[in-house]
Amino acid sequence: MKKELFIKNRKNLCDKLEENSVTLMFAGEAPFKSADETYAFTPNRNFYYLTGIDREKMILMLVKRNGKVEETLFIEKNDPVMARWVGEKMPEAEAKEISGIEDVKFVEEFEDTFGSILDRAKINDLCLDLERQQFHISMSTSQRFAKVVMERYPYLTIKNIFHEIASLRLIKSEEEIELIRVAIDITDKGIKALMKNSKAGMREYELEAYFDFTLKSNGVTDYAFHTIAAGGKNATILHYHENNCELEDGKLVLFDLGAQYKYYNADISRTFPVNGKFTERQKQVYNVVLRAQEAVTEIAKPGIMFSVLNQTAKKVLAEGCIELGLIKEDSELSKYYFHGVSHYLGLDTHDVGSRDIELKPGMVFTNEPGLYIEEENIGIRIEDDILITEDGCENLSKQIIKTVEEIEEFMVK
Repeated sequence: MKKELFIKNRKNLCDKLEENSVTLMFAGEAPFKSADETYAFTPNRNFYYLTGIDREKMILMLVKRNGKVEETLFIEKNDPVMARWVGEKMPEAEAKEISGIEDVKFVEEFEDTFGSILDRAKINDLCLDLERQQFHISMSTSQRFAKVVMERYPYLTIKNIFHEIASLRLIKSEEEIELIRVAIDITDKGIKALMKNSKAGMREYELEAYFDFTLKSNGVTDYAFHTIAAGGKNATILHYHENNCELEDGKLVLFDLGAQYKYYNADISRTFPVNGKFTERQKQVYNVVLRAQEAVTEIAKPGIMFSVLNQTAKKVLAEGCIELGLIKEDSELSKYYFHGVSHYLGLDTHDVGSRDIELKPGMVFTNEPGLYIEEENIGIRIEDDILITEDGCENLSKQIIKTVEEIEEFMVK
C-alpha cells in the first residue's frame, strides 16, 4: 500500500489525541519458541496500521502540543556482523518511504529522546495500546513499558489508545478492501483444490495440504488462522484443530480457513461431502444453514444493529431445526447452534471494533451460521465475508461455490 494511506491513518488518530500528549506504538518482537528458536515475527497490527512497516523492535512516537504533531520512528541500527547471519536491518530511507515519516532515529536513542521530551515539554498524557483480552495472558511490550513509566514518571496520566485505533480500523479504505478481495480470491483457489482432491481414506491433514500448497503457490506466506479441517463428528467441535483423523465415505468435511495477504485476511467456511455426493439428510441440514446465511445477507445494510445479524440467523435456524425434527421450541436452538453469526474482518481475523453499534459503509464482517448435530455426526458451517456498502451490502466471496448443486457438480468433474 502507498504511504499516503498510513499518513492518513496517523492524521485520523492524531485528531483524537489530547494536547500535551505522547503516543507510543511498539512493533513488538518474535517470542522465543525453544532454545535459540523463535516463532515467526508478525507486527503489532496497530503499529502496522499507522506505519505500514513489518519489522520488529521499532517504535512510533507521536507528540501533540501547540496544535501540532511531531512524528518520530525509531528503527534498529544495522549490524554488519549480524547481517551475515540474519540479514540487514531496514535502512532509514526505506523506513521513510514506506511510512511517510521523515524523522527517523535509532532505537538506541529512544529512551533519551523520550526522557528529554518529558523534561522540557508540559506532557500530561502518555497514550499506549494496552489491549488485554484475558487476565492471565503475558504482558505486551506496551504494558511492560507502562509499568516502568508509572514508577519513573508518576505524574503522567497513562491512557489506553486501543479503542480509538479500533474505531478507525472498523471502517476499511478502498485499499484495504482490495487486499481482502485478493486474500479471498486465493482462498477460493485453495477451496477448489480441496474439493477436487477429496476422497475417502485420506487423513484430514492430507486434504488440508492441498490448500497449503495452493496458498504458497500464490504468494501467501501466512494464514488468517490455523486451518480447521474437520471430518464427520469432528465438525461439531467449533474450533477443532487436530486435523489428523481419517475422512470417511458418506461423511461431510468442514473447512474453516483463510489466506492472509499483506496482513489482510479472508475467513471462509465450506462444508462438502468427502465423496462428492450429499445424502438426503445432509442436504436437508445444509440447506437450512444456507437459508440462514442468505437471510443475514438480505438484511445487512447501514443502520442495522450488529446484534440483529445473529438474531436473524437464529430465527431461521430455529425454524429449520423444528422442520428437521431436532427441536420443538426456538429456545432449544442452543443445543445445535451456540456461536455468533458474525465478527469483523481485516488486519485481524477476529478484527477489532465495538459490536454494540449500527452497521456503517466500509465495515467488513463474516456471515457464518452453522448447525452441529453430534448424534448424527453432522457439522455444517457456511461462511462468507460481507462488506457494508452505502445502500446495502456486497458478498466479497460470492464467487466461491456453496449450493448443494454447485458443489456436487464441481466435485464430479
